[in-house]
Amino acid sequence: MSLARYPEYKDSGVDWLGEIPCSWTVKPLKYSTHIYTGNSLNDAEKKLYESTAPDCLPYISSKDIDMETHEVQYENGLRIPTEQDELKVAPRGSFLLCIEGGSAGKKVAMLSQDVCFVNKLCCFSSEENSKFKYYFAQTRNFKDKFELSMTGLIGGVSTSYLKNFSIPTPSRHEQTAISNFLDRETGKIDALIAEQRRLVELLAEKRQALISHAVTKGLNSNTRMKDSGIEWLGEIPMHWRVERGRFLFQKLELLPESEDGVVTAFRDGQVTLRENRRVDGFTLAVLEVGYQRVRTGDLVIHGMDAFAGAIGVSESTGKCTPEYSVMTPLRPGIDNGYFALILRLMAQRNFIFVICPSVRERAPRFRFEAFKDVHLPVPPIDEQMEIMRLIESVNSEAKTLASEANRAIELLQERRSALISAAITGKIDTR
Repeated sequence: MSLARYPEYKDSGVDWLGEIPCSWTVKPLKYSTHIYTGNSLNDAEKKLYESTAPDCLPYISSKDIDMETHEVQYENGLRIPTEQDELKVAPRGSFLLCIEGGSAGKKVAMLSQDVCFVNKLCCFSSEENSKFKYYFAQTRNFKDKFELSMTGLIGGVSTSYLKNFSIPTPSRHEQTAISNFLDRETGKIDALIAEQRRLVELLAEKRQALISHAVTKGLNSNTRMKDSGIEWLGEIPMHWRVERGRFLFQKLELLPESEDGVVTAFRDGQVTLRENRRVDGFTLAVLEVGYQRVRTGDLVIHGMDAFAGAIGVSESTGKCTPEYSVMTPLRPGIDNGYFALILRLMAQRNFIFVICPSVRERAPRFRFEAFKDVHLPVPPIDEQMEIMRLIESVNSEAKTLASEANRAIELLQERRSALISAAITGKIDTR
């Protein structure tokens, strides 16, 4: 799309805004917008307000706003009786912006119904045109200025600052025209992004279905089948054996070496040096007590996260927490990669819960002692290797296609952001 510029421009007087159309002005938000934060509820109040009565309003927090789609999850279970006058309401047609914490300046959403909301969210309500300001809150100009203005330990921007935040202001008629233009054009872009996201989901589903079938049924569709006797597994090829974990693997307890880096088992099945993925978001021990060595090729099971799929073959040599079970085959004919996939499938089918005691809700604790009596399918080693070669090919193809789709999403998001910024700041004439 190629759009003309306005005939004439003038200096806005705001360094980060630059030039604006001659017919536009620049005004602080407080002259056109009511800006206020919501209410914080304690646990007792939240329990009190758990209701589904029709005359109740949803209570919205930052987690109920999707950062990418800007959609609001209204059906989150917590609803506030409308007679609670002391609680602030954000009306339909206004928009919410997160102004505190990790999502500050990033989560923003228009409201299709009245809601109550938390004090970390800020409501922007205007009789003039809330949609125009909603789009302005998505521009790079606003986000950069917002980020530079954040203060405090957890990061945030005050409502008093936002009220004095100057924005470009065309006439009401033109604000509506620009908002309608952006509704239409971003809607098209959002539809394309949704298609690409769905493609990524379908690729992941197809990949998982192929892996699940291969590791449990083999690659020969004409093979006779038998009941495995394992509830979560079902039928397996007639010539496969079923053996308990104690006859397949032994638990290692190797001492770490001084130069070893920390190895982490991630929920997507990758086991690698932490520095290969990320270094933020982890708690580091003051004293390293009980660490054990893990070697490239070892089978690793995360004691606290096995139920979520944190099981895999280590790509790195290093040290890991004693919460991990590090294992190696007891005999030839056992491929760690194949059995990592079988155990991940067991976790996906929720049978890690069956063999592991829970120390907290939805957090069963995997221990090697429990694993010893787990029954597992054992194909001949040549079939294990053949299955792994197929899965490697499937993973490679899926990774390539997903990478292409994700790149398309990035480009569409960049296009969306650039279009919004250009229209809201008057760099293009949408009339």
